[in-house]
Amino acid sequence: MMKHSCLLNNMCKTPSTLIALIVLGLIFTIPVSAGDRVEDFNTWTGIEMIGDLASINPHLMYKLFAQGRFGDNSTRFTQALIRPGIGYAFNEKITVWLGYDWVPTSRPLALNHPFNDHRVWQQLSLRNNNSFGTVISRIRFEQRFFDIPGSSDVAYRYRQLFKLSTPMTFVSPKVSFVVWNEIFVDLNSMDAGIRSGFNQNWAFAGIGYRLNKKTAVEMGYLNQYINRPQSPRPDQMNHVLSMTMLVNF
Repeated sequence: MMKHSCLLNNMCKTPSTLIALIVLGLIFTIPVSAGDRVEDFNTWTGIEMIGDLASINPHLMYKLFAQGRFGDNSTRFTQALIRPGIGYAFNEKITVWLGYDWVPTSRPLALNHPFNDHRVWQQLSLRNNNSFGTVISRIRFEQRFFDIPGSSDVAYRYRQLFKLSTPMTFVSPKVSFVVWNEIFVDLNSMDAGIRSGFNQNWAFAGIGYRLNKKTAVEMGYLNQYINRPQSPRPDQMNHVLSMTMLVNF
C-alpha cells in the first residue's frame, strides 16, 4: 500500500499530469444534444508520415495520412481517408498547409448507397513546446464535393483542433498522455442534406509511445458525436478505439 500511495502522490505533484487531467475534464464536459441518438463501436487505424522537401526549398514539407474506419461494432468497412498535403513552415511554431482528402464512405454512415467525399483543404498549424508538454492548435477550412446523385453544391466546413501531449516521466520517458478535441462547423447548407451550424465533435484521450526518434504511436478512446439537425436520422455517437502511427522523416 505504501508504494501505491507514493506513486499516486508523485502523480498528483506532477504539474504536467494535473494540467492534462484538467484538459481531459474540460473536453468530456462539452455539452451534446439531449435528443435521440444511436451509438456504435468503431475501430480506426491509421498512419501519418511527415517529411521535409529541403532539396526543393528548406521551408517546404509534405504529409501523407491514411486511415481505415470500421463500424457496426467494428465488423464492416465504414470509411477510409487518404490525405496528401504540402506545407510551408515559417518557423518551428507556424506552418500553413494545402491538401486534398479522398473519403470513400459506406454504411452505416452512408444512408442508402456508398459515396465519395472529395475535399480540398487549407490549414494553419500552431505548435508550442512548454515545460508541461506540447500544445498544438489547428485551424482547417474544407471545400467538399460529393458524388451523390442530385448533389452539385459545394459544402464549406470549418474545423478547430486543440491538442495537448504531456510527458509521463514517472512511467517512462517514452510515454506521453495525449488529449485533444476537434469541433466541426458547416458554413452552408446544401442539397446533399448538410445544414449549416455545428456538425461534429471529436474528443480523444490516450497514450503516446515513442518507438524511436522518428516514430511514435498514439492509441486511445475517441468519442465522435455527429449532429444531424432537420434530418429523419437521429444524431450519432461513435465510441472509437483509435490507433495511429506517426512517422517523421
